[in-house]
Amino acid sequence: MNTRREWLENVSAGFGWLAFSALAGQQKGVVSAALAEEAAPLARAQRVIFLCMEGGPSHLDTFDYKPELTARDGEPSPAGRRGALIKASPFAFQQHGESGQWISSLFPHVARHADSLCMLKGMHTDRPNHAQACLQMHCGIFQFPRPSMGSWVVHGLGNANENLPGYVTINPSAANGGTANYSSSFLPATCQGTRLQVRGGGQSMMANLENRRRTPQEQEQQMDLLRRLSAADPHHDPVVEDLLASWEMAFRMQSEFPEVLDFRGERRETLEMYGIDENAEPAAGGFAGPMATASVDTFGRQCLLARRLIESGVRFVEVNASGWDHHRTLEESLTASCESVDRPIAALLEDLGQRGLLEDTLVMWGGEFGRSPWAQGDGRDHNSRGFTMWLAGAGVKPGFTYGRTDDLGYEAVEGKMHIHDWHATILHLLGLDHTRLTFPYAGREMRLTDVYGDVATEILA
Repeated sequence: MNTRREWLENVSAGFGWLAFSALAGQQKGVVSAALAEEAAPLARAQRVIFLCMEGGPSHLDTFDYKPELTARDGEPSPAGRRGALIKASPFAFQQHGESGQWISSLFPHVARHADSLCMLKGMHTDRPNHAQACLQMHCGIFQFPRPSMGSWVVHGLGNANENLPGYVTINPSAANGGTANYSSSFLPATCQGTRLQVRGGGQSMMANLENRRRTPQEQEQQMDLLRRLSAADPHHDPVVEDLLASWEMAFRMQSEFPEVLDFRGERRETLEMYGIDENAEPAAGGFAGPMATASVDTFGRQCLLARRLIESGVRFVEVNASGWDHHRTLEESLTASCESVDRPIAALLEDLGQRGLLEDTLVMWGGEFGRSPWAQGDGRDHNSRGFTMWLAGAGVKPGFTYGRTDDLGYEAVEGKMHIHDWHATILHLLGLDHTRLTFPYAGREMRLTDVYGDVATEILA
């Protein structure tokens, strides 16, 4: 017997090994529980809803009012873009609420909640390409596979409901990073984002939610056999243990998830508030691609489901809307995109507030980058040097604006917030220190913010 492991395995008929294996199996849960307990006194938020507008929403036409664009409309771009002309926004801006937040006519419903929003107008990121920017927004880095933001949150805080996943992503895109945007990568498989597909007309489903081959009793017998086989394995492969934990979670979800997905208990007034049409025809299929825009009914169902999920104990919910890459027909296509999400987002903020959930739920809105001040045909090009995102709810200053882009809205010049800073601030609001929320991999301690990131203390309530 050359090692302590071999000694435990052989002495006293292996009882020492059994005890050791039981402790090892609980280790990951203990680590997460310890992190959650440590975070609890500092946490302002207990859960997150991320409203992800994939494609790069134009800040210049939504939340970042730039009268200089109108004054210089049609002039050559000063940024060295040959042939590019400055393009004024075709949408009217107006100040809203006591805070005087500038919001365009594209978001009349969200504008009613201006005094709840914390605008981040100095956002910037490293690449103006969708795939890289999406991965950096979700995972902190785009060069190598890394766990997503939601996975890190679950790793740090653990699950609040053992019968539901800690992280759910609704209607994620298959493009621009795809599954990597909600992957747990080297973190335990229980931190993986669970994909839900929600369609208009009341069609909601999760892949493999139902096991039509076996009864619940047969599944329990199968799980019991797998547990005994795993316990008998002297090597205790961590990959096998992670898979077993995922299968156990899937088995438990079959009993609780259908109730969460069922809207029949919701009041008619709530469904109408979200823009849900109870008489809508079921959607014929999935979305047509990265340029597709969801209907109000579909996005309303996504937002209502997000509220029901966080109410049931899910830590991190991402609600996805594709089709925000407006290189052409800006006025028509951006109007369609905003109309599909405006009413449901406003309803979500109102619903969370009425239920007392906004006090400890962080709501985030934004995309991977913004758009250019100059025209690209009748649209706008990518811009990673300056754009807007907003936060609402737990721990942030309501009706507050942080950061500024230059007079044309091209580059962040004040209150600059890199994606790493955004991640650091989100984790801080959840009571987690981004420099200490780490996981050993590839010879070093990995973290969401890599080796960067500063908390934007100016926006903290």
